[in-house]
Amino acid sequence: MEICRLLLFFAAISSIFRLIHATSGEDDPIYQACVGHCKKTGCVGEKCFQHCDFSSGENPIDGPWYLQEPLYQRWKQWDCLSDCRYHCMIAREEGRQKLGLQPIKYHRKWPFQRVYGIQEPVSVAFSVLNLAIQFHGWISFFILVNYNLPFSPKKKPYYEYTGLWHIYAILSMNSWIWSAVSHSRDVELTEKLDYSSVGAFIGYSLLVAILRAFNVRDEASRVMIAAPIVAFVTTHILYLNFYQLDYGLNIKVCIAMTMLQFILWVVWAGFTRHPSRWKLWLVAAGGILSSIIKIYDFPPYMGYVDADALWHAMSIPLTYLWWSFVRDDSEFGTTILIKKAK
Repeated sequence: MEICRLLLFFAAISSIFRLIHATSGEDDPIYQACVGHCKKTGCVGEKCFQHCDFSSGENPIDGPWYLQEPLYQRWKQWDCLSDCRYHCMIAREEGRQKLGLQPIKYHRKWPFQRVYGIQEPVSVAFSVLNLAIQFHGWISFFILVNYNLPFSPKKKPYYEYTGLWHIYAILSMNSWIWSAVSHSRDVELTEKLDYSSVGAFIGYSLLVAILRAFNVRDEASRVMIAAPIVAFVTTHILYLNFYQLDYGLNIKVCIAMTMLQFILWVVWAGFTRHPSRWKLWLVAAGGILSSIIKIYDFPPYMGYVDADALWHAMSIPLTYLWWSFVRDDSEFGTTILIKKAK
Protein backbone atom coordinates (compact mmCIF):
# COMPACT_ATOMS: atom_id res chain seq x y z
CA MET A 1 0.00 0.00 0.00
CA GLU A 2 2.80 2.42 0.89
CA ILE A 3 4.50 1.74 -2.45
CA CYS A 4 1.26 2.46 -4.31
CA ARG A 5 0.87 5.74 -2.43
CA LEU A 6 4.44 6.69 -3.30
CA LEU A 7 3.87 6.00 -7.01
CA LEU A 8 0.59 7.97 -6.95
CA PHE A 9 2.40 10.86 -5.27
CA PHE A 10 5.03 10.97 -8.03
CA ALA A 11 2.32 10.81 -10.70
CA ALA A 12 0.44 13.70 -9.10
CA ILE A 13 3.55 15.83 -8.75
CA SER A 14 4.47 15.14 -12.38
CA SER A 15 1.00 16.14 -13.60
CA ILE A 16 0.97 19.36 -11.58
CA PHE A 17 4.30 20.61 -12.85
CA ARG A 18 3.52 19.53 -16.40
CA LEU A 19 0.51 21.85 -16.29
CA ILE A 20 2.52 24.66 -14.76
CA HIS A 21 5.13 24.53 -17.54
CA ALA A 22 2.71 23.84 -20.42
CA THR A 23 3.33 27.18 -22.15
CA SER A 24 5.78 26.97 -25.08
CA GLY A 25 7.91 29.98 -25.94
CA GLU A 26 8.20 29.03 -29.61
CA ASP A 27 4.45 29.77 -29.96
CA ASP A 28 4.93 33.35 -28.80
CA PRO A 29 4.13 35.68 -31.76
CA ILE A 30 6.89 38.13 -30.80
CA TYR A 31 9.46 35.33 -30.68
CA GLN A 32 8.24 33.90 -34.00
CA ALA A 33 8.45 37.30 -35.66
CA CYS A 34 11.97 37.80 -34.32
CA VAL A 35 13.17 34.42 -35.64
CA GLY A 36 11.49 35.02 -39.00
CA HIS A 37 13.18 38.42 -39.34
CA CYS A 38 16.54 36.95 -38.31
CA LYS A 39 16.28 34.14 -40.89
CA LYS A 40 15.80 36.78 -43.58
CA THR A 41 18.37 39.35 -42.41
CA GLY A 42 20.77 37.43 -40.15
CA CYS A 43 20.32 40.00 -37.37
CA VAL A 44 18.52 40.32 -34.04
CA GLY A 45 18.37 44.00 -33.20
CA GLU A 46 21.85 45.38 -33.74
CA LYS A 47 23.52 41.97 -33.40
CA CYS A 48 24.28 40.14 -36.67
CA PHE A 49 25.80 36.68 -37.11
CA GLN A 50 28.64 35.63 -39.38
CA HIS A 51 26.89 32.33 -40.07
CA CYS A 52 23.99 34.16 -41.72
CA ASP A 53 25.60 35.46 -44.90
CA PHE A 54 22.95 36.40 -47.46
CA SER A 55 25.25 38.25 -49.85
CA SER A 56 24.75 35.51 -52.45
CA GLY A 57 21.01 35.97 -52.33
CA GLU A 58 20.48 32.44 -50.99
CA ASN A 59 19.28 31.56 -47.49
CA PRO A 60 21.83 29.11 -46.00
CA ILE A 61 19.20 27.72 -43.69
CA ASP A 62 16.80 26.60 -46.38
CA GLY A 63 19.09 26.72 -49.41
CA PRO A 64 20.90 23.92 -51.25
CA TRP A 65 23.40 21.70 -49.45
CA TYR A 66 26.48 23.38 -50.95
CA LEU A 67 25.52 26.69 -49.30
CA GLN A 68 24.99 25.15 -45.87
CA GLU A 69 27.78 25.09 -43.29
CA PRO A 70 29.83 21.88 -43.08
CA LEU A 71 29.20 19.51 -40.16
CA TYR A 72 32.46 20.28 -38.35
CA GLN A 73 31.63 23.99 -38.37
CA ARG A 74 28.12 23.36 -37.10
CA TRP A 75 29.58 21.42 -34.16
CA LYS A 76 32.32 23.91 -33.35
CA GLN A 77 30.04 26.93 -33.67
CA TRP A 78 26.33 27.64 -33.58
CA ASP A 79 24.64 27.78 -36.97
CA CYS A 80 22.43 30.56 -38.28
CA LEU A 81 19.10 29.17 -37.12
CA SER A 82 20.42 28.28 -33.65
CA ASP A 83 21.87 31.76 -33.19
CA CYS A 84 18.60 33.33 -34.34
CA ARG A 85 16.59 31.23 -31.91
CA TYR A 86 18.97 31.80 -29.02
CA HIS A 87 19.22 35.58 -29.29
CA CYS A 88 15.50 35.97 -30.01
CA MET A 89 14.81 33.85 -26.93
CA ILE A 90 17.11 35.99 -24.77
CA ALA A 91 15.57 39.19 -26.12
CA ARG A 92 12.05 37.90 -25.53
CA GLU A 93 12.85 36.74 -22.00
CA GLU A 94 14.32 40.16 -21.18
CA GLY A 95 11.04 41.69 -22.31
CA ARG A 96 9.00 39.21 -20.30
CA GLN A 97 11.14 39.82 -17.22
CA LYS A 98 10.41 43.56 -17.41
CA LEU A 99 6.72 42.70 -17.40
CA GLY A 100 7.19 40.54 -14.30
CA LEU A 101 6.54 37.27 -16.15
CA GLN A 102 8.20 33.93 -15.34
CA PRO A 103 10.58 32.21 -17.82
CA ILE A 104 9.07 29.70 -20.22
CA LYS A 105 10.54 26.93 -22.36
CA TYR A 106 11.49 27.37 -26.00
CA HIS A 107 11.57 24.21 -28.13
CA ARG A 108 11.30 22.15 -24.90
CA LYS A 109 14.34 23.88 -23.36
CA TRP A 110 14.67 26.52 -20.67
CA PRO A 111 16.37 29.82 -21.62
CA PHE A 112 20.00 29.18 -20.60
CA GLN A 113 22.90 31.60 -20.84
CA ARG A 114 25.71 30.26 -23.02
CA VAL A 115 29.31 30.27 -21.83
CA TYR A 116 31.97 30.01 -24.57
CA GLY A 117 29.37 28.41 -26.82
CA ILE A 118 28.37 25.79 -24.24
CA GLN A 119 24.60 25.59 -23.97
CA GLU A 120 24.27 24.45 -20.33
CA PRO A 121 27.69 25.00 -18.72
CA VAL A 122 26.73 24.04 -15.16
CA SER A 123 25.16 20.74 -16.22
CA VAL A 124 28.23 20.01 -18.34
CA ALA A 125 30.55 20.64 -15.39
CA PHE A 126 28.51 18.40 -13.08
CA SER A 127 28.32 15.68 -15.75
CA VAL A 128 32.11 15.68 -16.04
CA LEU A 129 32.44 15.51 -12.24
CA ASN A 130 30.03 12.57 -12.15
CA LEU A 131 32.11 10.87 -14.83
CA ALA A 132 35.24 11.37 -12.73
CA ILE A 133 33.55 10.01 -9.58
CA GLN A 134 32.27 6.98 -11.48
CA PHE A 135 35.74 6.29 -12.84
CA HIS A 136 37.29 6.68 -9.38
CA GLY A 137 34.70 4.34 -7.87
CA TRP A 138 35.23 1.73 -10.57
CA ILE A 139 39.04 1.81 -10.28
CA SER A 140 38.90 1.55 -6.49
CA PHE A 141 36.54 -1.43 -6.80
CA PHE A 142 38.78 -3.04 -9.45
CA ILE A 143 41.87 -2.69 -7.24
CA LEU A 144 40.00 -4.06 -4.22
CA VAL A 145 38.69 -7.26 -5.84
CA ASN A 146 41.80 -7.99 -7.92
CA TYR A 147 44.61 -7.03 -5.55
CA ASN A 148 43.35 -6.71 -1.98
CA LEU A 149 40.82 -9.53 -1.64
CA PRO A 150 41.79 -13.22 -1.86
CA PHE A 151 41.05 -15.27 -4.98
CA SER A 152 39.20 -18.56 -5.10
CA PRO A 153 41.04 -21.79 -5.98
CA LYS A 154 39.90 -21.14 -9.58
CA LYS A 155 42.05 -17.97 -9.61
CA LYS A 156 38.94 -15.78 -9.73
CA PRO A 157 37.49 -13.33 -7.22
CA TYR A 158 35.20 -14.94 -4.65
CA TYR A 159 32.73 -12.11 -5.14
CA GLU A 160 30.41 -13.42 -7.87
CA TYR A 161 29.06 -10.03 -8.98
CA THR A 162 32.41 -8.55 -10.01
CA GLY A 163 31.72 -8.79 -13.75
CA LEU A 164 28.28 -7.21 -13.34
CA TRP A 165 29.75 -4.18 -11.59
CA HIS A 166 32.39 -3.74 -14.29
CA ILE A 167 29.66 -3.57 -16.94
CA TYR A 168 27.69 -1.24 -14.67
CA ALA A 169 30.65 1.14 -14.47
CA ILE A 170 31.19 1.17 -18.25
CA LEU A 171 27.50 1.91 -18.96
CA SER A 172 27.44 4.58 -16.27
CA MET A 173 30.52 6.38 -17.59
CA ASN A 174 29.13 6.15 -21.12
CA SER A 175 25.90 7.83 -19.98
CA TRP A 176 27.77 10.70 -18.30
CA ILE A 177 29.93 11.24 -21.38
CA TRP A 178 26.86 11.67 -23.55
CA SER A 179 25.19 13.78 -20.88
CA ALA A 180 28.11 16.22 -21.03
CA VAL A 181 28.05 16.22 -24.84
CA SER A 182 24.29 16.73 -25.03
CA HIS A 183 24.29 19.60 -22.54
CA SER A 184 27.17 21.20 -24.43
CA ARG A 185 25.35 21.15 -27.76
CA ASP A 186 21.79 19.92 -27.80
CA VAL A 187 20.91 18.64 -31.27
CA GLU A 188 18.76 15.66 -32.21
CA LEU A 189 21.71 13.25 -32.47
CA THR A 190 23.26 14.14 -29.10
CA GLU A 191 19.82 14.10 -27.44
CA LYS A 192 19.11 10.60 -28.76
CA LEU A 193 22.52 9.36 -27.63
CA ASP A 194 21.96 10.89 -24.20
CA TYR A 195 18.50 9.35 -23.76
CA SER A 196 19.62 5.98 -25.12
CA SER A 197 22.69 5.72 -22.90
CA VAL A 198 20.75 6.75 -19.79
CA GLY A 199 17.97 4.28 -20.57
CA ALA A 200 20.47 1.45 -21.10
CA PHE A 201 22.27 2.30 -17.86
CA ILE A 202 19.12 2.51 -15.71
CA GLY A 203 17.75 -0.69 -17.25
CA TYR A 204 21.00 -2.50 -16.48
CA SER A 205 21.02 -1.03 -12.94
CA LEU A 206 17.58 -2.57 -12.40
CA LEU A 207 18.91 -5.92 -13.62
CA VAL A 208 21.85 -5.76 -11.20
CA ALA A 209 19.48 -4.89 -8.34
CA ILE A 210 17.32 -7.94 -9.09
CA LEU A 211 20.28 -10.31 -9.43
CA ARG A 212 21.92 -9.10 -6.21
CA ALA A 213 18.72 -8.83 -4.15
CA PHE A 214 17.65 -12.37 -5.04
CA ASN A 215 21.23 -13.69 -4.95
CA VAL A 216 21.05 -15.10 -8.48
CA ARG A 217 24.36 -16.83 -9.24
CA ASP A 218 23.51 -19.39 -11.91
CA GLU A 219 24.28 -18.10 -15.42
CA ALA A 220 21.18 -19.67 -16.98
CA SER A 221 18.94 -18.00 -14.39
CA ARG A 222 20.65 -14.67 -14.96
CA VAL A 223 20.00 -14.91 -18.69
CA MET A 224 16.32 -15.73 -18.11
CA ILE A 225 15.91 -12.72 -15.82
CA ALA A 226 17.88 -10.41 -18.11
CA ALA A 227 15.97 -11.31 -21.30
CA PRO A 228 12.69 -9.44 -20.59
CA ILE A 229 14.51 -6.42 -19.15
CA VAL A 230 16.85 -6.21 -22.15
CA ALA A 231 13.88 -6.60 -24.50
CA PHE A 232 11.93 -3.81 -22.77
CA VAL A 233 14.86 -1.38 -22.65
CA THR A 234 15.81 -2.14 -26.27
CA THR A 235 12.24 -1.52 -27.42
CA HIS A 236 12.15 1.76 -25.49
CA ILE A 237 15.43 2.94 -27.03
CA LEU A 238 14.32 1.96 -30.55
CA TYR A 239 11.05 3.83 -30.01
CA LEU A 240 12.89 7.00 -29.00
CA ASN A 241 15.37 6.80 -31.86
CA PHE A 242 13.21 5.70 -34.77
CA TYR A 243 9.60 6.57 -33.93
CA GLN A 244 9.25 9.53 -31.56
CA LEU A 245 11.76 11.28 -29.30
CA ASP A 246 9.28 11.60 -26.44
CA TYR A 247 10.94 13.35 -23.49
CA GLY A 248 7.94 12.88 -21.18
CA LEU A 249 7.72 9.15 -21.86
CA ASN A 250 11.46 8.73 -21.35
CA ILE A 251 11.32 10.48 -17.97
CA LYS A 252 8.41 8.28 -16.84
CA VAL A 253 10.15 5.06 -17.90
CA CYS A 254 13.48 6.01 -16.32
CA ILE A 255 11.92 7.16 -13.03
CA ALA A 256 9.76 4.02 -12.84
CA MET A 257 12.81 1.75 -13.28
CA THR A 258 14.79 3.86 -10.80
CA MET A 259 12.08 3.72 -8.13
CA LEU A 260 11.69 -0.03 -8.59
CA GLN A 261 15.39 -0.67 -8.03
CA PHE A 262 15.45 1.66 -5.02
CA ILE A 263 12.61 -0.35 -3.47
CA LEU A 264 14.47 -3.61 -4.16
CA TRP A 265 17.71 -2.36 -2.63
CA VAL A 266 16.06 -0.87 0.47
CA VAL A 267 13.95 -3.96 1.21
CA TRP A 268 16.87 -6.32 0.55
CA ALA A 269 19.26 -4.34 2.77
CA GLY A 270 16.78 -4.30 5.65
CA PHE A 271 15.82 -7.96 5.26
CA THR A 272 19.42 -9.24 5.09
CA ARG A 273 20.68 -6.72 7.66
CA HIS A 274 23.62 -5.92 5.41
CA PRO A 275 26.43 -4.23 7.43
CA SER A 276 26.43 -1.29 5.02
CA ARG A 277 22.68 -1.01 4.66
CA TRP A 278 22.72 2.58 5.94
CA LYS A 279 24.68 3.60 2.83
CA LEU A 280 22.03 2.04 0.63
CA TRP A 281 19.28 3.83 2.53
CA LEU A 282 21.04 7.17 2.20
CA VAL A 283 21.54 6.64 -1.54
CA ALA A 284 17.87 5.66 -1.95
CA ALA A 285 16.65 8.67 0.04
CA GLY A 286 18.93 11.00 -1.92
CA GLY A 287 17.88 9.39 -5.19
CA ILE A 288 14.18 9.87 -4.43
CA LEU A 289 14.78 13.50 -3.47
CA SER A 290 16.78 14.15 -6.64
CA SER A 291 14.01 12.49 -8.71
CA ILE A 292 11.45 14.86 -7.19
CA ILE A 293 13.69 17.79 -8.11
CA LYS A 294 14.04 16.37 -11.63
CA ILE A 295 10.25 16.16 -11.96
CA TYR A 296 9.84 19.71 -10.59
CA ASP A 297 11.84 21.05 -13.53
CA PHE A 298 12.15 24.68 -12.41
CA PRO A 299 13.64 27.37 -14.70
CA PRO A 300 17.40 28.07 -14.48
CA TYR A 301 18.47 30.43 -11.71
CA MET A 302 20.32 33.38 -13.27
CA GLY A 303 20.15 31.45 -16.54
CA TYR A 304 22.52 28.70 -15.37
CA VAL A 305 21.27 26.32 -12.66
CA ASP A 306 18.02 24.46 -13.32
CA ALA A 307 16.50 21.30 -11.85
CA ASP A 308 18.54 19.08 -14.15
CA ALA A 309 21.81 20.75 -13.09
CA LEU A 310 20.86 20.37 -9.42
CA TRP A 311 20.02 16.71 -10.02
CA HIS A 312 23.46 16.26 -11.59
CA ALA A 313 25.05 17.93 -8.55
CA MET A 314 23.23 15.66 -6.09
CA SER A 315 24.40 12.60 -8.04
CA ILE A 316 28.06 13.32 -7.21
CA PRO A 317 28.03 12.51 -3.44
CA LEU A 318 25.45 9.75 -3.98
CA THR A 319 27.72 8.08 -6.56
CA TYR A 320 30.68 8.23 -4.20
CA LEU A 321 28.59 6.67 -1.42
CA TRP A 322 27.23 4.06 -3.83
CA TRP A 323 30.63 2.80 -4.87
CA SER A 324 31.59 2.72 -1.18
CA PHE A 325 28.67 0.33 -0.65
CA VAL A 326 29.73 -1.80 -3.65
CA ARG A 327 33.23 -2.16 -2.17
CA ASP A 328 31.75 -3.06 1.22
CA ASP A 329 29.45 -5.60 -0.40
CA SER A 330 32.37 -7.23 -2.21
CA GLU A 331 34.24 -7.58 1.08
CA PHE A 332 31.11 -8.85 2.84
CA GLY A 333 30.36 -11.38 0.08
CA THR A 334 33.98 -12.56 -0.06
CA THR A 335 34.09 -13.10 3.71
CA ILE A 336 30.91 -15.20 3.65
CA LEU A 337 32.12 -17.37 0.76
CA ILE A 338 35.52 -17.97 2.39
CA LYS A 339 33.79 -19.13 5.60
CA LYS A 340 31.60 -21.48 3.60
CA ALA A 341 34.63 -22.85 1.75
CA LYS A 342 36.23 -23.77 5.05
